[in-house]
Amino acid sequence: MIEQLFGSKTRVKLLQLFYSNPNRSFYVREITRKIDEQINSVRRELSNLLNIGIIVSDNNNNKLYYEVNQSYDFYEPLAAIFGGENKQQVAAQPIADADHKDELRALGRVDLALYTGQFTRDESAGIDALFVGDINAHALQKYITDLEAKEGKEIRYTLMSMDDFKYRQQVKDRFINNVIDAKKQILVDTQGLLSEK
Repeated sequence: MIEQLFGSKTRVKLLQLFYSNPNRSFYVREITRKIDEQINSVRRELSNLLNIGIIVSDNNNNKLYYEVNQSYDFYEPLAAIFGGENKQQVAAQPIADADHKDELRALGRVDLALYTGQFTRDESAGIDALFVGDINAHALQKYITDLEAKEGKEIRYTLMSMDDFKYRQQVKDRFINNVIDAKKQILVDTQGLLSEK
């Protein structure tokens, strides 16, 4: 039904991808793999979405990256439609999608999980992922290995306990401040750790 309203199955899949990952940018081949559509169809719809202003593009390392335009006039209503559960992210209530929730639940008690760095093209944090909580290190390593295979790149990550995170946040640790200030995609924040900033 939504395909009929928005005119194209590919366009709907693109909108779902972008609005479910609001701080993440993607290049064309990565998009075609993630939404499982033909590259010509993807390129055509990306061009349409760019012309409307729903997404923006940026050239980096000879690759053209696309991400949702969060300053687009109708960003919030579209996020409510296409962000799925992430529509709450508009109201600063970040949560993970169903796949991430299941995968993260298998790691132990995850109080905070976020992507930054390569995922958001903001290297100021110095890492690509941060995990905070009572997490099984071996399970996390497997999660990262699977994620690296899925993304096709090496992922730099940090794991810390809740006490360590809170202490480092309290003493204004530069690493934690850099992560907090960087562009990020929050998967889980059960304690509202980042809303305290």
